[in-house]
Amino acid sequence: MNDLSEREEEPERPVEVDGTAHLFRALGKIIKVLRERAGLQQKELAALVHVGEDLVSAIERGVRTPQPDFLENADRAMGAAGVLLAAIPDVKEALKRARTRHPDWFRDYAQAEASANALHYFGYQGVPGMLQTESHARAVFAKRRPLLDEATIEKRVADRLARQLVFDRWPSPTFSFVLDHSLLLRPVGGDEVHKDQLRRFVSIGRLRTVELQVMPFDRGEHAAMGGSFTLLNPKGRAQVAYTESYGHPNLITDPERVRIYAERYGIIRAQALTPHESLALIEKLLGEL
Repeated sequence: MNDLSEREEEPERPVEVDGTAHLFRALGKIIKVLRERAGLQQKELAALVHVGEDLVSAIERGVRTPQPDFLENADRAMGAAGVLLAAIPDVKEALKRARTRHPDWFRDYAQAEASANALHYFGYQGVPGMLQTESHARAVFAKRRPLLDEATIEKRVADRLARQLVFDRWPSPTFSFVLDHSLLLRPVGGDEVHKDQLRRFVSIGRLRTVELQVMPFDRGEHAAMGGSFTLLNPKGRAQVAYTESYGHPNLITDPERVRIYAERYGIIRAQALTPHESLALIEKLLGEL
């Protein structure tokens, strides 16, 4: 189903095996070996290829996709003699397949999200996947019922982190997030994982392409207490809304229903703390932890 039409039926959850996760894990291990043979720390390699140290770490662990330009620069920086260059055609093919990595029930939304001009998220029961750290995502999937096997957990974590590559796009989409106050307090995965998640909120909230706000408890009732939702503007298409509850996805394209979600989002943004106030609150919580 490729027309962003509405989906309210019981979702099918097929086995998620397409080989790309294994490719990127193997490539990450090769990059780590080459880096160590070159006598470089992750921080040093990151500086040489003009990326963040966190990205190098994530690529070596196979949870972020190494883009072709990264492979070209890393090959040169580590004196790899073309080893990484040889992998570029396979990486490009895997990136093409990335649009179909997600389960059928999520695929239409994932395609729209990856090419959207604007994305707006309201997180109520859980942290939006676009903001989750690797450890937070793993903790969430590990608690799913029925239980997932380890291979499926790792693939779903990798797929979730791969969605976050949209933050690296330029020109950048417009991003905004409204997070319920409870998401700042629930220690998913334990205290250390929770602190890393709060740091993630701060780092994303400081991006000039992002507006991040918190809906504090003292606001009482608000316009979107029915649950989380997403608004996005797919490239060249009208705005759509997306909701998901207990595995039931709903990609909403009816203009009148989308207008209702957009209205709710505008109201809660007006009720929430400003981006500056929100970052101050998160940093205060970090300091207390």
